[in-house]
Amino acid sequence: MVSGLAVSRPVTFVTGNAKKLEEVRAILGPSIPFQSLKLDLPELQGEPEEISKEKARLAVKEVNGPVLVEDTCLCFNALNGLPGPYIKWFLQKIGHEGLNNILKAYDDKSAYAMCVFSLALGPNADPISFIGKTQGSIVPPRGPPDFGWDPIFQPDGYQQTYAEMPKEEKNTISHRSKALALVKSHFAAANYAFQTDYGSISGENLP
Repeated sequence: MVSGLAVSRPVTFVTGNAKKLEEVRAILGPSIPFQSLKLDLPELQGEPEEISKEKARLAVKEVNGPVLVEDTCLCFNALNGLPGPYIKWFLQKIGHEGLNNILKAYDDKSAYAMCVFSLALGPNADPISFIGKTQGSIVPPRGPPDFGWDPIFQPDGYQQTYAEMPKEEKNTISHRSKALALVKSHFAAANYAFQTDYGSISGENLP
């Protein structure tokens, strides 16, 4: 068996969001050994991929081991992609109704959800990004309001918002699942070998 690049520790997924961690665990399953850690990283400005990569550069210095960071965007086509990576702050300040009100002046209610994962294997490694997008539209809030902007995003081809969907169904079509599918493919192709407390886990065995 040809071994791949040795990774001395499990990947640390940087998040303090329990719902997000739950989704990532459900989507990845046992395919990639990872642990989670909450870090207070600065809120950066710029294009989504560059924000994500810079967060990975900052996180890997603190963790001193392989890290995976995520940046999530909600992009209104009528506003040329805004709020984009700043959706968290828009949501905190004006809520679901405020986000709908922003689009009242526009006929175009279309939007896309975008997720950018960036992987950094060490402080001297350039981060690698994986991007997933789901097209949809912005609608008045429906469904449980316990996970971000899910109640106002209705993916194309569905009559339910993210919040109304069963978790299993959302996890098959979401922006996050599409990005994580690329992460899984990368780990499988790169043939990483993880050293864990339970022995070696070879990337050749990843699904």
